[in-house]
Amino acid sequence: MRLSKLLCIAALTVAPMLGSKASAEELTVATFMPPQHHINVNLFGWLGKEVEKRSNGSLKIKLFPAGQLGAGPVQQYKRAVEGVADITFGVSAYTASIFPKTMLIIPPGKSKTAKESTERLNKVFDKYMADEYRAVKNLGVFTVAGSLWAATKDVSTMNGLKGKKLVPFAAMTTPIIQALGAVPIQLPVTKIYTGLSTGTIDATYASYNNITQPWNFWDVSKYVVGNIPVSFAATYVIMNKERYDGLSAAHRKIIDDLSGNPLVSRGAATFDGADAKSEQLMRTSPKMKKVKWVSVANAERSKMDAAVKKGLEQIFAGYKKRGIGNAREIYNAINR
Repeated sequence: MRLSKLLCIAALTVAPMLGSKASAEELTVATFMPPQHHINVNLFGWLGKEVEKRSNGSLKIKLFPAGQLGAGPVQQYKRAVEGVADITFGVSAYTASIFPKTMLIIPPGKSKTAKESTERLNKVFDKYMADEYRAVKNLGVFTVAGSLWAATKDVSTMNGLKGKKLVPFAAMTTPIIQALGAVPIQLPVTKIYTGLSTGTIDATYASYNNITQPWNFWDVSKYVVGNIPVSFAATYVIMNKERYDGLSAAHRKIIDDLSGNPLVSRGAATFDGADAKSEQLMRTSPKMKKVKWVSVANAERSKMDAAVKKGLEQIFAGYKKRGIGNAREIYNAINR
């Protein structure tokens, strides 16, 4: 009887421990980036460790990179809304109609780095952009700096840009690309390598990290052009709203504490950090021996900046026609 009683007590003691481990809640994260991409390693790797540590292992994150939960980057917003993944990483420009006000961070302005642009965006986010994320739980919005043109032709002058097929960071900057004299061609980042190699496009906006691994634009480019009007890609990390609401209060607090500034600062830093590493690699790698690195001359840059202003006026006019009359106000608030 005594042995039986002891075994019963032991079973009751162990059961909650096993139950706790077995019932650890898991959040799925979908990205379209290849597994080794820094966003998977530095942002979601960090997020996973923090979530598990703060929850004592009762909440975990499982990453599905490279489109494992759905191929291609275009449907990332939809995947979060429909619960295909609990959390997704996406590019706002691929569903531009959902994020028109967020998209005003994309055109060239005062920012030069992802950090600067992200800070400017988030200072005005609650006032101007938060309503665009009502269908999801927004964990954070941050940017990528398009500081270069990767090209198969010399596009370092206005004359060189004339008639060239150029991929912008977003279709909304079409008036700017046209004002520069180029022809805008829309392609997701996953298709640009092939576009450059086949001649479908002549040039593309790029970050330094696009030039090196994992995208390897340097394999199919003849020119890398700097001192250009810097454009930005707006990216988001969002969560299915029902999934968030269904978490325990303690788990929701962990998500809330890691969202916003902690996440966006980390996101911007990982892009700027990757760019710094790639820039250094570009200056030392034998691969760049076949690529000419050109800096836009100041006189040409002045002409490009004037073209940007002309294009911006068309963008503001287009927003007004769509019923967003304060686009200029938002852009100016971002670039204050």
